[in-house]
Amino acid sequence: MATNSVSSKGTAQKSKKSGRAPKEESQTESTQMFAAVSSQMRQKILQILAEEDMHISAIARNLGISVPVASKHIKVLEDADLIERKIYGKTHVFSLKKKNFTGAFDPFAPVKRLEVDKGTTLMEAFKTVSVVEVKNIDGKDFIVAADGEEGFYLYEVNGKLIDKRAEDFILEEDAVVEWKRLEPVTKKKLIVSVKKDDDKEKRKGYYESLI
Repeated sequence: MATNSVSSKGTAQKSKKSGRAPKEESQTESTQMFAAVSSQMRQKILQILAEEDMHISAIARNLGISVPVASKHIKVLEDADLIERKIYGKTHVFSLKKKNFTGAFDPFAPVKRLEVDKGTTLMEAFKTVSVVEVKNIDGKDFIVAADGEEGFYLYEVNGKLIDKRAEDFILEEDAVVEWKRLEPVTKKKLIVSVKKDDDKEKRKGYYESLI
């Protein structure tokens, strides 16, 4: 993922004043997140919650630890904003905050500043800072690799996801552009067993014997 701060030439002075380095507090949040996942026990808790929401007793039982010990690990994960707690009466159910994992590395993204002419497309701006590989699909160009890293790319301008292709987005004023590559993260794992034909015959014979 790369983060680029782009300025149009008519407003370069404004860009110098408004351009800011990543917030120190964001770096602190990321450091806290890394510390939270450094524990193998907390990693196991995250793996459990990645599959399903669960209350504290069930988490402790799955891991073979006491509820007080599980609660301590849960508190660390909550402080790192990696999980959330839902309260139903006296029952506390925990779930994974998946979106917070994707933004954990944002403070470490390289920041590049460049000045472009008003009317420059986002694609042209990207090409000045990276080696971009473009693939034409149905007459439209899409970025499929940047600096040798293949993948699908999304673009946020001033914190908002844009629904235009990079070659169609025109830079009219100073902007902070975040260029993000979608990672192949497993959302759900399925273990599929296909029934064999002989099993079907056995079941068929069984059912026929009951008639």
